[in-house]
Amino acid sequence: MIRREVWYFDKTGPENTEACIQLLEKAAEEGFRHFVLASTTGASGAQAVRRLAGRDLNLVVVGHSVGFKGPNIDEFLPEHYEEIVRRGGKVLKATILTHSLETAIAEQFKGSAPTLLIANTLRRLGHGLKVCCEIVMEAVDAGLIPEGEEVVAAGGTARGWDTVALLKSAASKRFLQLSVLELWAKPRV
Repeated sequence: MIRREVWYFDKTGPENTEACIQLLEKAAEEGFRHFVLASTTGASGAQAVRRLAGRDLNLVVVGHSVGFKGPNIDEFLPEHYEEIVRRGGKVLKATILTHSLETAIAEQFKGSAPTLLIANTLRRLGHGLKVCCEIVMEAVDAGLIPEGEEVVAAGGTARGWDTVALLKSAASKRFLQLSVLELWAKPRV
């Protein structure tokens, strides 16, 4: 039997990032090796890499794809990209699996599509948990995280982190094999 303390935050947002980084540090101390962290601008990713530097970790920071906010817009700041890579992390700017193509089609044709249903179902457990599931699959799809491994993931609702979970990784093609093993932190709202 495994016993863990779960942290519940009163609200969403970046004020929870520090607590989430503490959970990441604890996970590294416990021997977890694979970490996948969401970071729109790279700020929280760089902060975590600073704190986790010098350990034998496979750390992947996942940002939005270029163009997510508009044509040719890259939200990931170059200085954060450079710091993450310099400190041994990897950066992936990926298409959000439950968003881009089907959102465009659903908006155009006034309907819904399976990945939008999946996204909205995952949001019932928290937006950050939806993000954790997406970024782990994106990192596996890119070959940056091995499939079938325990992966610590951090995500959030808007800026910063408010969710930390342990997942068994899977490629998006094998989404139904993705498993949320443990939920370590989330907002109660």
